[in-house]
Amino acid sequence: MRRTSFSDMSCPIARSLDLIGEWWSLLIIREAFWGTRRFGEFEAHLGIAPNVLTQRLARLVEGGILEVVSESQNGRALEYRLSPKGVELSPVLVALAQWGDRNLPRPEGPATRIVERATGQDVAPITVMSASGHTLRPKEIAVVAGPGADPKEREQFAKARAKRAQRTPAA
Repeated sequence: MRRTSFSDMSCPIARSLDLIGEWWSLLIIREAFWGTRRFGEFEAHLGIAPNVLTQRLARLVEGGILEVVSESQNGRALEYRLSPKGVELSPVLVALAQWGDRNLPRPEGPATRIVERATGQDVAPITVMSASGHTLRPKEIAVVAGPGADPKEREQFAKARAKRAQRTPAA
């Protein structure tokens, strides 16, 4: 049986991808961060078919990523703006852009730079920080079962933890 939705999965990555994982959706969100607001602007900037754009915008509005704002007296001029939930995707887009520039570079260099608005200086690479504020390397991070994990997931995490323990020499 083919899966058509990840919305019922316990994994937060899968549930997030259910809403924003389709490539047009992420590009629409990127455009919204860059200031694109109107249907015709999204269509022109992305080269996306109107029917696909209509579907993706509706899904992002339904999912609470974008909000529709009426910008005229008669309500015909609509704008799509990031909701607070959508704004929270900023670090995801920055991390994805930084990853792409490092790992899929263009010979002529990056087409865009992500800078601090007040200074014009490039933002630092996105990192994962500990609760105490120091940068963590991937090998210092573990995924463990949370309170919503089902028995199958708890078993999977326990097996992974046991494998790590076998590979790590005792101190």
